Amino acid sequence: MNFGLIGLLTISVLAGAIIWIRYHRLKQFVARLADDLRFQVEQRQPLEILSVPERAVPLYLAIKSLLRQLPSNIGRDPLTGLPNRQWFKRAITPLMPVTRGTLVMLDIDRFRLVNDLFGFSTGDELLQGYAARLRQSLSQPRLVARMDGDEFILFYEQSLAIEALKGLQLELQQPYLVDKTPIGIKVRVGYLQLEAHHADISLMLKRVDLAVKKARDSRNGIAGYETGDDSLHLREMQIIHGLPKALHNNQLYLVYQPKESLHSGKCKQVEALLRWEHPQLGIVPPAEFIPLAECAGMISLVSHWVLEKVLLQQQQWRANGVEIRVAVNLAGSDFEQDIVTCIEQKLQQYQLPGDALALEITEGVLIANTGGTRDKLQQLRQMGIEVAIDDFGTGHSSLAYLKDLPVDEIKIDKAFVDDLLLDCRAEYIMQSTINLAHHLGFRVTVEGVENSSQREALKKMGADLLQGQLFAHPMRAAELVCHSHRLSLGNSLPLTHAIS
Repeated sequence: MNFGLIGLLTISVLAGAIIWIRYHRLKQFVARLADDLRFQVEQRQPLEILSVPERAVPLYLAIKSLLRQLPSNIGRDPLTGLPNRQWFKRAITPLMPVTRGTLVMLDIDRFRLVNDLFGFSTGDELLQGYAARLRQSLSQPRLVARMDGDEFILFYEQSLAIEALKGLQLELQQPYLVDKTPIGIKVRVGYLQLEAHHADISLMLKRVDLAVKKARDSRNGIAGYETGDDSLHLREMQIIHGLPKALHNNQLYLVYQPKESLHSGKCKQVEALLRWEHPQLGIVPPAEFIPLAECAGMISLVSHWVLEKVLLQQQQWRANGVEIRVAVNLAGSDFEQDIVTCIEQKLQQYQLPGDALALEITEGVLIANTGGTRDKLQQLRQMGIEVAIDDFGTGHSSLAYLKDLPVDEIKIDKAFVDDLLLDCRAEYIMQSTINLAHHLGFRVTVEGVENSSQREALKKMGADLLQGQLFAHPMRAAELVCHSHRLSLGNSLPLTHAIS
């Protein structure tokens, strides 16, 4: 009896194992068959029965019938005709592990400006021409796909040298003729050499994405993934996730940098600058966390926090007879909301006039004119708020278009000051810019002035205001109070009224 029972149990276990093995093999076959057929549909190839076991032919035909009902453009981007992200991941899977080659991600710098300036139809046509160049590229990638928006990815079976990447970049940056209008673009190139990074598709894509982010900040627009970039990505995530808490817990604080009037030697305006002391990371520079806040869609929260703190400080100063204007930096996305009503309500809340505030925006914000930026700036100016173009000369514009813009002041970037006393061409550019700005009715502030020789040169050229370490470094409100008499700040701040 015992042997019979053991035998029965053994037969049952073996039968179960056989059934499980056959099920597992069938499952693998169906998955592989579905992938093969889907790939044929995506490539618009005829659906062929290649090596299908006789017993599986009915199943094959059933799957084929279902796949015929799928849209003809599945796996392809409808605008450019290139494969999409999903197709790319499926196409590279059979090649894994990739032990040789280069993965390249391309990003069109500030492509949004093309849509804003010329319209979406022009942007679409440019992308179609861009995709056509990728297909015909001399570098001949094994795979090419549109990942998302203006990002494209290419896989090369050979390792590409930096010269080849520069050639690809140059080829794609040649002007595109759309409706008889030549449009130039800048292409950022991120690359990943696959000899050491070939184990996982998701990790490969993540690392080449990190490379293209580095390329956006590089001088020539080309950057490769390097060991350690993953930790940089983790730091960025830590900053993004920590920002809401920082706003709530007052980890952020403001410093104020005075501007010296070259006409009176006094200071009637300061610029509010944001700082962040992170509990784990220490001091996080604004040049690092502000772009991340913009990417994460949190820049408006930051801007509202700054406005609130600045106007609260202004209320304190004005209550004690100190009339000084404070400049605040705003981002382009701030103008996509009702920024005019927001500022108007805050001024009423703190019982302040418009001349308590100045706004600084970049050239790109004015050019894009997103959300009716220019009209909103004009409304703000009518309230007594002054508007300045920050970092003038480093963006896409020139003084030629300024006559039509609602601004009061341009701020010439430090980059034009550094070589002022060393290069006569830098001197000519500075002098011409100041003269033309004055003829157009704008006040001129020069940033980054660090020594008295620069100051004297700029004074002779007719600059109106200077900002930099020579006159005063950025300081918290309490320190500003202590230096108020030396700086001839406003009507001289009393020594007891500073909230930060």
